[in-house]
Amino acid sequence: MTKYPFGEREKKFLAYAVSLSAKGMNSGAGGPFGSIVVKGDEIIGEGYNEVLLTNDPTAHAEVVAIRKACQHLGSFQLTGCEIYTSCEPCPMCMGAIYWARPERVYFANKKEDAAAIQFDDSFIYRELNVPLADRKIPFIACPSEEALRVFGDWMQKEDRKLY
Repeated sequence: MTKYPFGEREKKFLAYAVSLSAKGMNSGAGGPFGSIVVKGDEIIGEGYNEVLLTNDPTAHAEVVAIRKACQHLGSFQLTGCEIYTSCEPCPMCMGAIYWARPERVYFANKKEDAAAIQFDDSFIYRELNVPLADRKIPFIACPSEEALRVFGDWMQKEDRKLY
């Protein structure tokens, strides 16, 4: 198992992410979650949960921080970056993190800690393995020749950029 550094630098950044979680919670913006994106020794994106503030269920701290960091970098990739977050990321944030491709993620509270304060994502993990039609929210496949044609057009597009 690879050991990753967790010294004074990492403690400082994680403490800042935790302070953002309190700031967002105390302002009424959303739940007690904060996150930052760091490149080198610079914070290039930060955020706290803004779900209540924006009425946006995707405005989780990690997503807010990733959006700001990517805008700062002018890139959809977080190459050479680290994410510090006050809690182990939920499935949505984990997906966003993997798409953004940072080097690593440091977190304070675990998902079980979040579940204990009524932020329980375990049902989402379970739903991923349930057949589409049997999910709590049914997912209905509607195959389309036109949709496949657009995918074919993408494959033929000479200036496509993969991400």
